[in-house]
Amino acid sequence: MNILRRLFERRDASTDASWKALQDRGTLSASGQFVDARSAEGISTVFGCVQALSESTATLPLHLYARLDNGDRQRADDYPLARVLRQPTEILTGFGFREMMTATVLLHGNAWARIDRNGSGEVIGLEPIHPRSVAVVRLPNGRYRFDVTMPDGSISRFLQDELFHLADRTEPESILGKSRIQVARDTLGLALAQREHGSSVFRNGAMPSGVLETPHVMDTAQMQRIGESWRNRFAGVGNAGKTPVLEHGMQYKAISMNMEDAQWIAAQQFSTEEICRMFRVPPTIVGDLRHGNYSNTAELGGQFVRYSLTRWIAMWETAISSQLLGPIARRRYHAEHSVEGLLRGNPEARADFYGKAIQDGWMTVNEVRQLENLPQLDKESANVG
Repeated sequence: MNILRRLFERRDASTDASWKALQDRGTLSASGQFVDARSAEGISTVFGCVQALSESTATLPLHLYARLDNGDRQRADDYPLARVLRQPTEILTGFGFREMMTATVLLHGNAWARIDRNGSGEVIGLEPIHPRSVAVVRLPNGRYRFDVTMPDGSISRFLQDELFHLADRTEPESILGKSRIQVARDTLGLALAQREHGSSVFRNGAMPSGVLETPHVMDTAQMQRIGESWRNRFAGVGNAGKTPVLEHGMQYKAISMNMEDAQWIAAQQFSTEEICRMFRVPPTIVGDLRHGNYSNTAELGGQFVRYSLTRWIAMWETAISSQLLGPIARRRYHAEHSVEGLLRGNPEARADFYGKAIQDGWMTVNEVRQLENLPQLDKESANVG
């Protein structure tokens, strides 16, 4: 391994240009709002989309299967990698690990974890690494090296097969995923600006905003005193609805549109649809029921599984096979999610699914009972069922 490190750390290695462009340090949007993963997640629709995708992916059962000589397969729960997928670290469960890593990819475009191996080369642990601490270096031979900034400020170097990497869509000649937050920064910046505008309106009180007019000439001190008195008595949500009493011919004149005239609510709804489109999540999944009804909600839920979750499920399965299984083990073992886990919250749909599977002959009673964590029946009882 030391020889490989010396070969891979030649001086003519260079930092991958795509990493410099994609690292999520945050940028200013066209609306003037600073957009990065943290500020974007403060938008409720972004948070809802990220949670819907990461939680749903993590709750699906993930199993390691062994291919048998007769073409069948069986679960390999005792294989070392299967144990790691259930408990990647001493304190992090498989559910927490997969939820964290999926959310990190959605927000940053990439997610990383250090691969711990034993003396036999078997994976015994996966330790998450924050994507902002990883610098990607492309080596002359076409492979990659990763320079990781540790909590104490030191730099640790890892070879390509020493880090587990999940990525969103990549560009040619790069392994790095695009950050959806940075690609759609102007859309998110607009949503942040709308939220700030609404907060400012409620914070500053009297709506619509306007000016105080008087026929008398006032000096600076008098104007400051009147302005401060007005803000103290009528600004803020707590003072909404109070009736001002004006003296000495002073008049209040509205000069701007209120939020309804500016269609602020409609703009907020448009931002919700834009963000859902960015993450390919049906708006009903994040609580926008304007276009949802009893008849189409179930279909939208099915679309969420088919068109939203499928990409992230495939990302996990292919990354596990290509990065955590060796060339020989890859021929026999593979990771696969059990999408039937999404039926847990719908007993009627689950019963109908299992009934048709048994009736059509592509599942047995015992296979159904195994999925439901029930003990196996003997052959005679299973045939009667």
